[in-house]
Amino acid sequence: MTTDRKFTLAVAMNPLDQVVELAKTAEESGFAAIALPDSLFYSETVSADYPYTPDGSRMWNAQTPWGDPLIMSAAMGAATSTIRFYTQVLKLGSRNPLLLARQLLTVAALTQNRFGFGVGIGWSPEEFRWCGVPFEKRGKRVDEMIEVIQLVLAGGMVEHHGDFYDFDKLQMSPAPTEPMPFYVGGHTEVALKRAARIGDGWTSAMIKFDDLVDVIGQLKKLRAEYGRADRPYEIQAVCLDRFGVDGYREQFDAGVTDIITMPWLFYGTGYDGDLQAKKDGIRRFADEIIAKI
Repeated sequence: MTTDRKFTLAVAMNPLDQVVELAKTAEESGFAAIALPDSLFYSETVSADYPYTPDGSRMWNAQTPWGDPLIMSAAMGAATSTIRFYTQVLKLGSRNPLLLARQLLTVAALTQNRFGFGVGIGWSPEEFRWCGVPFEKRGKRVDEMIEVIQLVLAGGMVEHHGDFYDFDKLQMSPAPTEPMPFYVGGHTEVALKRAARIGDGWTSAMIKFDDLVDVIGQLKKLRAEYGRADRPYEIQAVCLDRFGVDGYREQFDAGVTDIITMPWLFYGTGYDGDLQAKKDGIRRFADEIIAKI
């Protein structure tokens, strides 16, 4: 497996007491990273459709486990030595950028810079409003949040005076000793522009192959327009209709650099299935797929 043909293990909606062992097995089996999901809470009703299912319904319920991805990264980082972690994606809109910057600095230190920050806006109005943040102007607010977080992570004494956030000189230590990559999620035109403009990569939600190829083409064009075409760039994909050695090769040939997968689902084990069966699935996938790519 070459460095631009990587596999990442997804752990969304799995029991939290399994994730450390899954990360250790993934590292031993040749996975490059762990993708960590984000959901703050399950509201009984929502006033917007979930954007990544055909009917707008959520794929989980009130009992589905969702751990804080930054805490999970620190826990898994303590049990591993090489595998990386990234949020896929953390919903920025309902958070405070300074509090979040403090958490990110901590995760970077505890994982020895093995952390990438995948960001999105968030789709649920309830997550915004019940956390005390307006749903309106969320896109512009998130753009400024990213600016604030990147400013603080760069280290030193910094200040910011913007439309949504305003603070005088402050410093958080220790700053990461290596730049933290930012991956931007979202399938809309404005999200792709944000990914091309400020991202070190783009990360998908569930997407069909033809749509994925179209997005990769759009990102290539946008990155050229922003003068960023020559910079290294990740394409992290959750593709719904290309599997097996040939299918994964097709994704890589189309420009994907990182395929996100949950191997045990292919072998009949569900999200809440037995831990050993999941570990066996990771190892089987490594033998049948990763070793042959």
